[in-house]
Amino acid sequence: MNPLDLTGKTIMITGASNGIGRSTSVYLSRMGARILAVGRNQARLDETLSALEGTRHRSYALDLSDVEPLPAWMKRVAAEVGPLYGLVHSAGMVLNRPLRVLTYSDYSAILRINLDAAVMLSKGFRQKGVRDESGSAIVYLSSVAAFKPKPALAAYAASKGALISLARTLAHELAADRVRVNCVCPGLVQTNMVADLNEIIPEEQLKALLSEYPLGIGTPEDVAYATAFLLAPAAKWITGTALVIDGGYSA
Repeated sequence: MNPLDLTGKTIMITGASNGIGRSTSVYLSRMGARILAVGRNQARLDETLSALEGTRHRSYALDLSDVEPLPAWMKRVAAEVGPLYGLVHSAGMVLNRPLRVLTYSDYSAILRINLDAAVMLSKGFRQKGVRDESGSAIVYLSSVAAFKPKPALAAYAASKGALISLARTLAHELAADRVRVNCVCPGLVQTNMVADLNEIIPEEQLKALLSEYPLGIGTPEDVAYATAFLLAPAAKWITGTALVIDGGYSA
């Protein structure tokens, strides 16, 4: 038996329209999983679907900031496609705002996508008929910022730290339902979000930041591999953990 095999497993991935979410979708499809790709932009979701291996994948254009209907929506999805083996909450929002200019609107927007959506998606996932009752797994995309934050990232770091606490709590609460709950905590990864840093901070400051990564910054695939491991049977005895993937940044 290959303990990393996900053949026939249905996995929902939020933020699947680009970056880490797209790379995770592609890699999991190569491991045999059936992907339910969730994102806001249907055109980008179509690009993700075209990159997947295998068949029977689906996409759902959805605004995750509307969190209350998420459990009922997941119930409807499972009624159409069958029980879900996995849930990956990769959708996220980052905003550089020093505390002196941070508004409640900024803060609540970040929390709503990064944390509130994770809570309500997990609530939906644990419903009878939604999850695979023979065993299933949830992975949240947290961040190394939860352990080693930088100035102007108070709201973002708070949301990612809260995800770790959420995972630890639900690891206990959902163990009886045979649901494992873990986090991956990446450092700086080469995505469009990181490319935007060139426009946000001075070049010298960016060079200084990159120098803090002994192994260099990561790729979306680095995070996808770790996520796949936590979903797979190979990690059947792992729950409530936060796996740091940061090229030595927090060492």
